[in-house]
Amino acid sequence: MLVLSRQRDETIMIGDEIEITVVDIRGDKVRLGISAPTRIAVHRKEVYEAIKKENEQAATLNGVALGSIPNKLSPGPQRNRSVAASRLTTNPPSPDRFPGDTDHSEDAGSDRRTA
Repeated sequence: MLVLSRQRDETIMIGDEIEITVVDIRGDKVRLGISAPTRIAVHRKEVYEAIKKENEQAATLNGVALGSIPNKLSPGPQRNRSVAASRLTTNPPSPDRFPGDTDHSEDAGSDRRTA
């Protein structure tokens, strides 16, 4: 651990973006001002520990860690790839249309108003 001495209104830099300034000293309490980018979370240690504990609890589902769920899942039934491949070769989609598209060319003039 690096230990530095600072007086009121003196600053410590951490990297290029984080400034810690001694704002006030009252008895045995020191008030610090911290200037850091918003993408960096800044918490007192007891708050950080509480957040960490809640996140760990949220990552469990009925006492089971979410990371262990893939180990408990069984694979689904094997698909017959030859049947799926034969469907593609017997009914290939048109190159200018996607499967499931419908042809609305007959309806193109149906929204015109007649006098």
